[in-house]
Amino acid sequence: MTKYSLETKLTAVHAYLNGTESFKMTAQNQNVNMTMLKKWVAKFREHGLAAFQTTYTNYSVEFKMDVLNYINEMGASIDEAALAFNIPASTTVGNWKDLFETQGIDALLPKKKGRPPMNKKPKKDQLIEGSEEALRAENEQLRMENAYLKKLHALIQEKEKSQNRTKRK
Repeated sequence: MTKYSLETKLTAVHAYLNGTESFKMTAQNQNVNMTMLKKWVAKFREHGLAAFQTTYTNYSVEFKMDVLNYINEMGASIDEAALAFNIPASTTVGNWKDLFETQGIDALLPKKKGRPPMNKKPKKDQLIEGSEEALRAENEQLRMENAYLKKLHALIQEKEKSQNRTKRK
């Protein structure tokens, strides 16, 4: 799908609104898609220049429900509702409708973005002193310290032996 610049959209819309040509002829003259031109003209008639402002929007649950209620009460199509509420893509409204019909209002709640946080294990400082878990952690720590000291002692002795061997030569 080709993205059109704001100038291209405005030029095409003004050419259709000011001219006497059909959608097809205007679309051919402006080198744009005819169905896109029809949507642009409808949006421009409804909202003016604000229809082409591109902004990222997080829609609230209340806004989504207003759109869905508008569809139900007025008998409007999804495209008409998107046009009336200045939602850039009608598929967004269609997705809301499907989610609401299949999963209810909870599906319209905003979802958490990003990667979920890792489960952090409690640190030794956070363990309750005297609890079984704290005692096991302390026991493991002492075992590691003993093993480290044994290896260090063995390395020191080995180094002393190797120095004694070099002195004899």
